[in-house]
Amino acid sequence: MVQKNKRNIFSVGFTIVEVVVSISIAAMLMLAVAYFVVLVSQNPTAEITSLSSIEQAKKVTATFANELRGAVTGNDGAYPINQTLPQLIVFYSNYGTSGNIVNRIRYYFSDETLWKGVTVPTGSPLQYDLDSEVVKPVMTNLFNDADPLFYYYGDDYNGINSPDAPSIVGIRFVKINLMVKNQITATNVNVFPISAGATIRNLKDNLGD
Repeated sequence: MVQKNKRNIFSVGFTIVEVVVSISIAAMLMLAVAYFVVLVSQNPTAEITSLSSIEQAKKVTATFANELRGAVTGNDGAYPINQTLPQLIVFYSNYGTSGNIVNRIRYYFSDETLWKGVTVPTGSPLQYDLDSEVVKPVMTNLFNDADPLFYYYGDDYNGINSPDAPSIVGIRFVKINLMVKNQITATNVNVFPISAGATIRNLKDNLGD
């Protein structure tokens, strides 16, 4: 009778295999819950970061357009546009300056970052010492490696997105196109283009304002 009772007691308990399986299932559930919590907590941050990047890109492109719109002859007599490449542009502008000062402005793309270099002329007569250029990053996390950052157009600009560029003296309109990371979720990322363009007022012929 005693042995029968013992067997009944053990029969209503858990075997070692059942205990191990139960612990494994519980562990997997805990990991799944932890992953879900992390995912949910990351998504708002990713979305906020994405929105912040897009707003920053809008500010950068607007500033670029204003600077380029006011491109003028440099204080040393240099042509308003100095150099043009798909990922680089150098020009002279008096936007945001005082008096007769015209800054040499250089935008270029490197290491997923848009950099801006400004050289303020000094001396008498005013000259540009390129060693005094101040370079700062203005936009990070860009995906312009395969896409031109700058597009150049001549008098026949028709609004079509084309990287075909005229000669420097033939440029009348320039567009900047930033490929910004758009973080939809923690694991879903795509690219959002932010662009702006400007007609160079001192060079325009038959283009509108």
